[in-house]
Amino acid sequence: MSLAEKIKVLIVDDQVTSRLLLSDALTQLGFKQITAAGDGEQGMKIMAEQPHHLVISDFNMPKKDGIEFLQAVRANPTTKKAAFIILTAQGDRALVQRAAQLGANNVLAKPFTIEKMKAAIEAVFGALK
Repeated sequence: MSLAEKIKVLIVDDQVTSRLLLSDALTQLGFKQITAAGDGEQGMKIMAEQPHHLVISDFNMPKKDGIEFLQAVRANPTTKKAAFIILTAQGDRALVQRAAQLGANNVLAKPFTIEKMKAAIEAVFGALK
């Protein structure tokens, strides 16, 4: 069993198309345990019920944006160790810096390629194969 098959991933993005693109890319990389949420509030409910190893979260969302969601994940003892990759279309250095200060493990810019996603995940977990 590859590392990717062992990692539970939670995708949090308010755009259905983005969730589908992320899920498809993760599947192509060998991930099998993928869950999706439409906003940070729903993401925290899922994490409370069953913590995931990796969270890939959009920044701009209603009902708890990516930074608020990151703060909530890091504040909860059962979820704080999850790897967290923030996904953003913005090239905003202040946002990237704030996310890093709050404990984001990496940033993935939209639009992304499968190779860039793989590199962002491997920077956190090591080689997936």
